[in-house]
Formats: sequence, structure tokens, C-alpha cells
Amino acid sequence: MSGAQPRPPVHLPDGVAEPAGLVDAVLAYEDALMADDVAALDAFFAPGPDTLRGDAAGLLLGHDAIAAFRRGRGGAPQRTLVRLEVRPVGSSGDAALVVAVVAPLGGGRGQQTQLWVRGAGGWVVEAAHVSAPAPAIDTRVWRVVGAPLVAPSDPVAAASGSLAGETIAVKDLFDVEGFRVGAGNPSWLAEAPVADGTAPAVAALLAAGASIRGIAQTDEFAYSVAGANAHYGTPPNPLAPGGLPGGSSSGPASAVASGQASIGLGTDTAGSVRVPASYTGLWGLRTTHGAVSRERLLPLADTFDTVGWLTRSAAVLRAVAIAILGEPSVELAASFLVDPALVAVADSAVQLAFSAGLAGIPVDPVGLGDPDELFETFRVVQAADAWRADGAWVTAHPDAVGAGTAARFAIAAAITPQQESAARAALATHRARLDALLGDRVLLLPSASSAAPSTTADSAELDRVRAATLRLCCIAGLTGRPALSVPMLSAPGPFGGDAPLGLCLVGPRGSDVALIALGEKLAAALGGR
Repeated sequence: MSGAQPRPPVHLPDGVAEPAGLVDAVLAYEDALMADDVAALDAFFAPGPDTLRGDAAGLLLGHDAIAAFRRGRGGAPQRTLVRLEVRPVGSSGDAALVVAVVAPLGGGRGQQTQLWVRGAGGWVVEAAHVSAPAPAIDTRVWRVVGAPLVAPSDPVAAASGSLAGETIAVKDLFDVEGFRVGAGNPSWLAEAPVADGTAPAVAALLAAGASIRGIAQTDEFAYSVAGANAHYGTPPNPLAPGGLPGGSSSGPASAVASGQASIGLGTDTAGSVRVPASYTGLWGLRTTHGAVSRERLLPLADTFDTVGWLTRSAAVLRAVAIAILGEPSVELAASFLVDPALVAVADSAVQLAFSAGLAGIPVDPVGLGDPDELFETFRVVQAADAWRADGAWVTAHPDAVGAGTAARFAIAAAITPQQESAARAALATHRARLDALLGDRVLLLPSASSAAPSTTADSAELDRVRAATLRLCCIAGLTGRPALSVPMLSAPGPFGGDAPLGLCLVGPRGSDVALIALGEKLAAALGGR
């Protein structure tokens, strides 16, 4: 029996004997957990594909998936056992349900429920569920929350407006009167002034009857599509446990996917609404460039920045779009284009899911040009804009920015005026040519190059995924067109099983609301969410 974890009170039904060796195994497991002894913990979980582990972040299936998750989490919060409730299962004495009440070092009480079975090698866990004390605020998702944080601006709209009862997670780039903009960086937040007004994109939602649930986290300066933040952590992805949520609208996506808000107000420069929508199984719309005011919005790249929304249903997204943009003047015909060379930049599993998902839908092939060349034009213009917007601050605060963001700003700093000028000329040429090719038809492509990568993926893997995803996403940016991510596909997740994958529809400029309606029809025809 281990000596590190003291034996807590053990309760069994009257007249039922304690299974031999079970409590010793539970205590040894706790010792390994507190020491983050990954090898020992792996040995305590039953081998095979049917072993289960669940918590508030989701369910993991199979020993290998659980082991991979455990290796990447960096240990569990320190705790002690308060008591054990043991209930033998069956008559053999070789299985028991154990409920452990635990006292985390940080306070509160939690529970761990495990199904233990005894085999030739001793007791192992076949299924486990962990319930931790609920935090007052998950700072990975939210910077500040309220109940509500800001009420609807019109009492009549609050009761009967088109968005009455809806709650907003505002990306931490928009001004909300009385609050600071944090931009995903604590040093920026510390220096930011209190906003003396509210961004029109926020105010319009409030005027339609929605309330602000809170200000949600973002990747630093919105300069990423991964969803990890070096300062605040990675917002959880409830639809792909152990996976990244996608960025830079990571906080709003996580909040909406987990049911903490019904509308995520985000921005999309190079995919920052579409990618988190894809990773977390949401509907996400990047609006036509310039269709929604960007006043009182911290910019990343003015040439491409757009406002966008994330929702769990098409109905709510449609209501938001109509409230802000008005009813559509025309319907889009179900006339679709696919660029095989563009789709080919995605992972093979995504290509397969995309092809299978469109089976039976008539599409015409189109060649939009070399994806590398198109992206290079986008990248240079975006980087030049980003450095113009934030370069002075980054230069003055060299140690305040996370490594990944700092590396991107370093690349941006090196863009010469000649390179920018050439890229802007190429942008105009590409836009004219792409408009001629696309016309009023709708381009279909995967919303991202993969399902959500693992939170444990190394920088090389994340760079590879990012590069491929940005090649898919840059078409909407180059053309200023709206793009809708529809949660109707799936691909292998970071720890096994299926994870969400969005189908992206890129429509003509100004077709935002009609694009949602077309997305709904397509999802219904193909069995989407």
C-alpha cells in the first residue's frame, strides 16, 4: 500500500466486504496522478479501444486516446482524497464502482467516478469520469463576464426584438463602453484606456434585443488561427476534447460551443471565424468586406478585416445577419464551383470527407490559380497591414508577446515597401481575375485543412496546418466575398473518433444572408447539423 496518499474513510453497503487490494490500487493511482507519473497512470487504465474517460471537456474513447491526452495536459491539479464510496459490481468480486470525493488544493470539492476491474495483472480502470469544482470564470474563455455584462439597449427590443433572449460573447477586440480592449495580451490590456463608447457592431446586436454575456478571449492581436494564447491558455473545444478551438475568435467559439453564449461576435481576416467554426462544430459567417462597421474595432489588417458571427444553429445566425444587414434582395442559385487544386492542399482525410459530403451535388470544376501564389499575395499585404497597426507597440514591448505571435510580427517587420507595393498590385489583378471566374456562383471548399489539431501538437505541425488552412481561407479575403462555414462534415479528431469539419461556401459580395439560406438548404440535403 502506498504511503504518500493517506487512506481516507471507505464506505461500503452493510455486510459487503471490501474487495481485496482495490483501495490500495486506488491510492497508488492517486499517488501516480499527483506525481504525474504518466507510465504508471497508463498502466492503471485498461488496454483496448473501449476504455472511457470523461470530464466537462468531453469524452475520450480508448486507452491510446486517453494516454495521448494525459501526456499533453501537464499534470493534474493537486488534491487529497476525502472519502471513497465502493460498490462491488456483480458477484465475482472482480469489479467495483468507486466514487472518490476529492479536496483540491485550490478549494472546493470534486468527484471522480471509476469502474475498476481485476484481471491477472491486478486492478485497472475501465471507465472514469472526473468532476472538478466549477470555476467562477474560465479565464481561458472569458476575460470578464456578467449576468448580463451589458443589457439590451432598448427595453422593447429586450422583450420582443429579433434577438431577444440571445447572449453575446464579444471578442476582445471590440470597444464595449466602460471596459478596456485586451487584444489577448495582458500588457496591452494594462495600458488600454477605458472605452468611452461601444463599437457599432456590438451596439447593433444590443439594439436588436441581445445582451452581452461577456468579453471573450482572442489569440494575441488576432494574429493566429490556432486558438492557443500564451498568456491566458487554450479555450476548451467541447466537440473535440483535447483539440484546439481555432482562432483568433477562439474565446467566442468556445463560449458558444459550450452553451455559455448563443452568439459569438468575432472578426475574420484570414479565417478567424471560419476556422473556429469548423473546429468546434458551429455555423460561422465572415461577412462581405465593409458590410459591417469596423469602427471602434482594433484592426489586424484593414485590407482584409471583417466582422463575423458564430452560432450553434443556422436560425440564430440568420436572425443575426438579418438584424444587422437586412433581408436579402435576391436568392442564390444552387450553382457550385470546386477548385481541385485548392482542395488538394487539405489533409487527405479532409479531402475524402469533402468529396463524400458532396456526393450527389452537381459541381463544376474551376481553376483559381496557384494556391501558393495567391496566398503569398495575401500574406504580404496582411503582414504589412499588421505591422502598420501594431508594430510600434510590439517594438516597444519586445518581451510582452508570445513566441508564435512574435515570430509572425518579426516576419511582418521585414516586409519592404517594394514588396508591399508589388503585392498590392498583384492583389488587384487576382481580385479581378477571381471575380471573373467566380461570378455569381458559389465556391465550395473545406473550411480548414484539418479537423482540430491536438493541443499537444508541436510548432512544426501547427505551422503545417496553419499554412494549408490559410491557403483555403485567403480566397474570401482576396475577393472581399462573404464566406460561410457549415458544420456538416467530419474528420478524424486529435485523439481518435470523429471531430467536426466545416464546409465553406464563398458567395458573391453582398450575398451574406442569402448565403446562409443556401447553406441551410445544402445542409438539409446532405444531412448536416
